Amino acid sequence: MASYNLFLLPGDGIGPEVMTEVEAIIAWFNAQGIARFEVDRGLVGGSAYDAHGQAISEPDMAKAMASDAVLFGAVGGPKWDKVPYDVRPEAGLLRLRKDLGLFANLRPAICYPALADASSLKREVVEGLDILIVRELTGGVYFGEPKTITDLGHGQKRGIDTQVYETYEIERIARAAFDLAKTRRNKVSSAEKRNVMKTGVLWNEVVTRIHAAEYPSVQLEHVLADNCAMQLVRWPKQYDVIVTDNLFGDVLSDVAAMLTGSLGMLPSASLGAPDAKTGRRKSLYEPVHGSAPDIAGTGAANPIAMIASFGMALRYSLGLGDWADKLDQAIAAVLAQGIRTKDIAGSQPANATTTQMGAAILGELKKLA
Repeated sequence: MASYNLFLLPGDGIGPEVMTEVEAIIAWFNAQGIARFEVDRGLVGGSAYDAHGQAISEPDMAKAMASDAVLFGAVGGPKWDKVPYDVRPEAGLLRLRKDLGLFANLRPAICYPALADASSLKREVVEGLDILIVRELTGGVYFGEPKTITDLGHGQKRGIDTQVYETYEIERIARAAFDLAKTRRNKVSSAEKRNVMKTGVLWNEVVTRIHAAEYPSVQLEHVLADNCAMQLVRWPKQYDVIVTDNLFGDVLSDVAAMLTGSLGMLPSASLGAPDAKTGRRKSLYEPVHGSAPDIAGTGAANPIAMIASFGMALRYSLGLGDWADKLDQAIAAVLAQGIRTKDIAGSQPANATTTQMGAAILGELKKLA
């Protein structure tokens, strides 16, 4: 039986609540002998700041580095709005991404038929939607230097953020996107702003070269990032894989997420480069939604995005793609039965708490064993 080390970082707000539902599924996997998951837990975000004065401690960073996959809940909340910038809750996630070398962020946007009416768009626009945004995660304007605010005097300040990309960063994210497209519908849309940004010119040049030299059988189109946002709202099913930089990926993936009706529905994966000896990648899996402090502790949180993030871990890190498929089927079956948490209930009252939704998905998964 294969054995894997999972490091769980539930975080803040609803993070611990939705992580609990994943832990129930992991426990069932262990009981069934499907795999042996060794589970450890740590603190990140505001909870880590309260305990250690840091957004993530050095011992927990070491555990993350040694794990086969990190499962991450959510961080932040009003309680920590005034903590120093370098130890703010989000700094823990940024450090994990940087230190683990998680350069490829995969954010699927899937519209389950049972939830097509939950989208703000017409059913025919979103029903059957299945796109994947591949976002470069460790470069660009979020990490570029200089990053400063300078007091100019006379009540004036200057803020500077620097957008920086090097060739190798674009090459590796392009290869990740083309490889994924080959397992899907064989189309990549590369989004940048080459009309006004030099990094966009370089991005376009490198993606074009990698396509011609290594992936000529994959369809490639180039699209300006602002037009891509418009097209996602107009007719999103024209896309398969969208590859883009850190800043535009942040924006476009949130647009794509809301096409499905709720941020509470969508998972994500952040992957590093394959190890030269083992082929394994450092990885972190997290739901797209935030910490939602306004509903924390009420039982209203939707655990589907966290559970589906574990499904992505099964697929991309743990060699259990067949069980990832079954977990997706279990989620779809529960939704088809009309089981709804508050965020996806629409005009009807919610009929499931966080725990009840998690239990229903586990129940359907057991039927598929």
